[in-house]
Amino acid sequence: MKAVIGLTGGIGSGKSTVAGLFAERGATVVDTDEISRALSAAGGKAMPALGKAFGADVIAPDGALDRAAMRLLAFADPGARARLEEILHPLIRVEATLSMASAGGAYVLLAVPLLFETRSLLPQVVRTLAVDCPESLQVARTMARSGLSEPEVRAVMGAQWPRWRRLQCADDVIANAGGIGELLPQVEALDRRYRELAR
Repeated sequence: MKAVIGLTGGIGSGKSTVAGLFAERGATVVDTDEISRALSAAGGKAMPALGKAFGADVIAPDGALDRAAMRLLAFADPGARARLEEILHPLIRVEATLSMASAGGAYVLLAVPLLFETRSLLPQVVRTLAVDCPESLQVARTMARSGLSEPEVRAVMGAQWPRWRRLQCADDVIANAGGIGELLPQVEALDRRYRELAR
């Protein structure tokens, strides 16, 4: 398997933007959010178990997981969130491992929002990279992108590690408080380092 870099960061930190820049430079990106969406889409592998665990209230008319209804339930009820993770996380781990094994890029960038919190994919990475920005910016970006209210965004942030703890654990950090001009030199420097690591 190729060298795997674990990419993480809080909601709204810019993980997808950063992952896209690494992909443009030849990294293979394996995104666990995308895997999760595929598993919980209509006909997805997780849907029978999700339907059994949570009932029709969280199933959209097309047969996919109603993500808004599930989010409300998961943040209102820690037990429901634990059950959701028990169903999704093992399936995500299997799919991510398969994708990493068949990756053709210079190295693999494994994007996992809860990389440090869940730890299940941490043994597969050789280095960790956190994308970081101030919390106020996380909130503003997420509200603009998703239409969530500030309390909803802060509830998601509350389920993630605080910035200081993530930064303490990460091997590398990309600061993403500015624009693309600030990101590019950081990505280019790390891309060089990860290519050397992959050799």
